[in-house]
Amino acid sequence: MYKAFLLPLVVLAAAAQSPPPPVRIILVGDSTMALKSGYGPGFCAGVVAEVTCINMAKSGRSSGSYRAEGSWAQVMERLKHNSEFKDTYVLIQFGHNDQPGKPGRSTDLATEFPVNLRHYVEDVKSTGAKTVLVTPLTRRSFRDGQLKNDLEPWAAATRKVAAEENVPALDLNAESAAAVQKMGPVEADTLAMAPPPQAITEAAANGNSVSVPKAPAPPNNVVERKGEAAPVFDHTHLGAKGAAFFGGMVADELTRAEPELKPYFIPRGTGAGS
Repeated sequence: MYKAFLLPLVVLAAAAQSPPPPVRIILVGDSTMALKSGYGPGFCAGVVAEVTCINMAKSGRSSGSYRAEGSWAQVMERLKHNSEFKDTYVLIQFGHNDQPGKPGRSTDLATEFPVNLRHYVEDVKSTGAKTVLVTPLTRRSFRDGQLKNDLEPWAAATRKVAAEENVPALDLNAESAAAVQKMGPVEADTLAMAPPPQAITEAAANGNSVSVPKAPAPPNNVVERKGEAAPVFDHTHLGAKGAAFFGGMVADELTRAEPELKPYFIPRGTGAGS
């Protein structure tokens, strides 16, 4: 009887220790998600070995230009090969470069941006993979101690498309805005790619974010290097601390939206500002 009782316990213990089946997560978006300038590296650092985490976000891209330049075709090529994974999730975040004033990138908020997102969702569904829309990460600019969240209209449009297409939406815009407001401008400036200049530090102490002087354009009028933002201070892009903080935030949001993914992330604290 003792051996008969012990055997099921051994089987259960072995099952509990067995690794989950492999999954893949692909990140699609702009510089606030991309390698070296966004939260993508912090997000991918938090997954277990059974996750293939691929960051295909690129600096300076909008919901329109990412497809137009052929980057989306590269994502779709990868989605032809899903059989080795239990599931593939595609996290899609745009908005920063869809805003007005960015020639060759801007999209109309009413007639183009939501249509572009909808086409991405439809394409992913056609491959059997799963789409997760992500609202745009907030900028960290303050006026009189109040965060200026000028990306909320694009966040609202993203949430609306997600609801209409019945796919999850991670409201990174709302959560990141609340977190940055709570930290205030001085702490928020520590999340950037480089330390702030003295004038910006002084303004932050008074609750304000002053404009950062733009660096001279590189040769051939290339404003942004492919896939990278310039490693200087600004109120948009992220250094290692910011990547870890917001990457953890997105991981937490994803596991709340898709609870079956919880075993695929390493438990961790909330990091800066917690």
